Amino acid sequence: MSAIALVTGAGSGIGRASARALARAGFHVVLTGRTLSSLEQTRDGVDDATLAARLQPMVADVSDPDSVDALYESLRGEHGRLDLLFNNAGTNVAPAPIDEISVEDWRTVIEVNLHGAFLAARGAFALMRGQQPQGGRIINNGSISAYLPRPGSVPYTVSKHAITGLTRTLSLDGRPFDIACGQIDIGNAASDMTEKMGSGVPQADGSIRPEPVMDVAHVADAVVNMATLPLSANVQFMTIMASAMPFVGRG
Repeated sequence: MSAIALVTGAGSGIGRASARALARAGFHVVLTGRTLSSLEQTRDGVDDATLAARLQPMVADVSDPDSVDALYESLRGEHGRLDLLFNNAGTNVAPAPIDEISVEDWRTVIEVNLHGAFLAARGAFALMRGQQPQGGRIINNGSISAYLPRPGSVPYTVSKHAITGLTRTLSLDGRPFDIACGQIDIGNAASDMTEKMGSGVPQADGSIRPEPVMDVAHVADAVVNMATLPLSANVQFMTIMASAMPFVGRG
């Protein structure tokens, strides 16, 4: 029987690439996001019918507790267990200093990036704790912003610092139940969210400069590497980034 994985934000970018890579690695992958057509594109965009059969769309809004509860009830009823959660769904708003950030924009980011990650992890933890055999793995999608911010990124950076706290706490709380938790911090993977990198983004010195990006397939391969370890081993934190991006020397 295939191990069961759940990927949030599976309708595009990192989520789509990672879901397909996990299916190639042998997982049965439940794809979740708010738009069915995007999830179906993740499934239908692969050429291999056997691979496509391992990709199963289930619509849910990670920021809505009732929607997340319904997702896990469906997953439990159909599969009976969960072996992996890639807690990937995320969003962002235009950069601005804090006094120009609306409360609505703040809530938009926090509701998905933090509240949504909490709800998805909460549901996965409960299922993994109660199933037999007990246990599983949660991989949280952090960001290099969990370490160093970009200018004007208060909502996003705050949310990703909080993800690090979530990861550390779940790692500790999961030990008695054989639940491992790690975090992948990604810098400049080519996706819709990084499309603007080529034309230039704000730097710490006030300039606007283009930044290099990397193929999202490398991120997907890293997620698979973390996901396929035995539960006796864990990648606690991994940073994967475009080699020449201004991260190590940012500031």
